[in-house]
Amino acid sequence: MRQWFRMLLLAVSTSFLAACGGGDDHPPTTLDVARNDANFSILVEAVQAAGLADTLAGPGPLTVFAPTNTAFAALLTELGVTKEALLGNRTLLTAVLTYHVLPAKVERAQVPAGLPVTTVQGGIFKVESSGGALVITDGRNRTSRITATDIAASNGVVHVVDRVLLPADKNIVQTALALPQFSLLAEAVVAADLAGALSGTGPYTVFAPTDDAFAALLAELGTTKAALFANKPLLTSVLTYHVLPSRVLKAQVPVNTAITTLQGQTLTVDASLAITDQRGRKAAITATDVFASNGVIHVIDKVILPRP
Repeated sequence: MRQWFRMLLLAVSTSFLAACGGGDDHPPTTLDVARNDANFSILVEAVQAAGLADTLAGPGPLTVFAPTNTAFAALLTELGVTKEALLGNRTLLTAVLTYHVLPAKVERAQVPAGLPVTTVQGGIFKVESSGGALVITDGRNRTSRITATDIAASNGVVHVVDRVLLPADKNIVQTALALPQFSLLAEAVVAADLAGALSGTGPYTVFAPTDDAFAALLAELGTTKAALFANKPLLTSVLTYHVLPSRVLKAQVPVNTAITTLQGQTLTVDASLAITDQRGRKAAITATDVFASNGVIHVIDKVILPRP
């Protein structure tokens, strides 16, 4: 009788624990985190439309940067499309969503500030601290704030972002062509037949001189734009001296160390982000980490020159 009573008590207790969510319950997956919060209803719809539900519910580990409904609404306005149109474009949707996922668990304390973060989509973004907040710069040089971090999931972690991130959609040449201060650089690249190379897979780092920098070079050399651009060997040597055969963000620049360029000669960068070229001339890096699909651009205020 006592044995039967103990068995009955155990059965009732087990049923009670199961009903209350105890016992063998596990933490939610990254997908469950989104499903359990109404602020992520559009994200959940997008994940389902892209056929990524199994991935986000899989074993992981994953890190998901989760945009809110407000973030998605802003994206629709920015792109000038409806929700139905976005969710119906599975190729674009998959690229955008996988750009929000890292193939590892990365908590806030582990975020590599200023360094390239590689996503499941294959593109990169960077995260930096600004006024105590973490800010993401995406592949299209847009920024998004991380508004909540370290939401635990059984297969990773979720961070909340206030803007949908977008992977890069322009290569280095296209990025330069879209910026008016680089019109002479774009002309020079075309004149030297380097547009195809700099539109390739890369990745590359380009120290991009502005139009004012090119104008100053013409005065320094006592030549005209037409004459400089017609001298293809010189132009090619100068332009490839501005290119590194790898992606190097500001945080990765080796200070006071010889850096070998695509042209073959070296340059150095000091702690103030001033470049010294092979002729002892200096150029200031005035803007950094302009992302492109095949690398990164840093803006400089003087054309740098290799040895003759």
